[in-house]
Amino acid sequence: MYRGISICLCLALGTSMAATAQQVTMANATPQQLAGIAKDNSRHFGDDPDNPGPLAKDLSHSLKPAAVAKAMRKVGDWQMARAEPYFDRIWTWSALYAGYMAAADSLHYTPYRDAMQQVGKKFDWQLRSHLPDADDQSMGQMYLEMYLLKKDPGMMKPTQAELDALIAAPHISRRPGKKLVWWWCDSLFMAPPVWARMYAATGDHNYITYLDEEWLKTSNLLWDKQEHLYARDATYLTRTEANGKKMFWARGNGWVMGGLARTLEYLPKDDPSRAMYETQLKEMAARMAQLQGKDGLWRSGLLDQANYDLPEMSGSALITYSLAWGVNHGLLDRKVYRPVIARAWSGMLDHVYADGRLGCIQQTGAEPAPFKASSSYTYGVGAFLLAGSEIRTMERHR
Repeated sequence: MYRGISICLCLALGTSMAATAQQVTMANATPQQLAGIAKDNSRHFGDDPDNPGPLAKDLSHSLKPAAVAKAMRKVGDWQMARAEPYFDRIWTWSALYAGYMAAADSLHYTPYRDAMQQVGKKFDWQLRSHLPDADDQSMGQMYLEMYLLKKDPGMMKPTQAELDALIAAPHISRRPGKKLVWWWCDSLFMAPPVWARMYAATGDHNYITYLDEEWLKTSNLLWDKQEHLYARDATYLTRTEANGKKMFWARGNGWVMGGLARTLEYLPKDDPSRAMYETQLKEMAARMAQLQGKDGLWRSGLLDQANYDLPEMSGSALITYSLAWGVNHGLLDRKVYRPVIARAWSGMLDHVYADGRLGCIQQTGAEPAPFKASSSYTYGVGAFLLAGSEIRTMERHR
């Protein structure tokens, strides 16, 4: 793995010292990892400049709704200005759109929702592929949320046609060597919330039946009943960190927690599988509270945090979002988890730059990997906006 200069020291000594930490951290990146970063940057998912400028000094760490709203707008507006010309249907974008939809509701800020409607029109409300995998299904979350607001059948029908085709097709992955439809843990954020929203839009329980059956298959394979964490996929069931402990990726587990929250939000109250989802969210929440860093955040490798100097923002934001959602829906004890959420939000704000860039977001991948403190990618911003939206709800309902 890799070691670098403490992020706390970097923040204390300023941008020049942060740049040094970036150089030390990235010195251990493999050629494949560097190529992956370059590819992400070329596809406009984000970037990782050597000099991102100073950190923000105008944000309050308070959980008061107005303070949270200011941080959300700062980060959301920066991302919108940079990313809107490149909006696409890949999962990196759909995760961002989920954040913008939540922020539009929370902030009563219509430009975010208007931008999402324009995305739908741009692509005629079509998914990215026929018989789409979980990643390509993920756009349906935004499409269906727009449908539930606008009741325009054109926003829903293309996604419905694809889900119906998936129900009729063999329930196996189209990827060679993979038997399960949702064979990697990230897929539990990408696909299940689409199926739950399609049920909400149609009342057809066939979508819930598919969702319950496929989630259970993935859970049976990847859920660690002792650690209460998910392996990224079957190839990681025996992978370990430098300290010899099992490798559990923060963002991968954040995807699962976020998927649980976003699925439960639309799952029928009387669904026989509901207790399974609720129990997993509660158990993951308790484990994440134990693993929270002193700065309020989580490192890429959850069980070897001493080996990772920089916190990872997309995983931390997804975890924070899920904890706040759990509090807001009565699954998690407010007295226990509000302090965890407060520390996490405060920690995230320490990585917002003066222009609104949200840093410390690991590039796309499947496991912990080196990244710069300046590294910022769309899906991490989406997770940040989801977290802020739920925190505002949590504080308004105190």
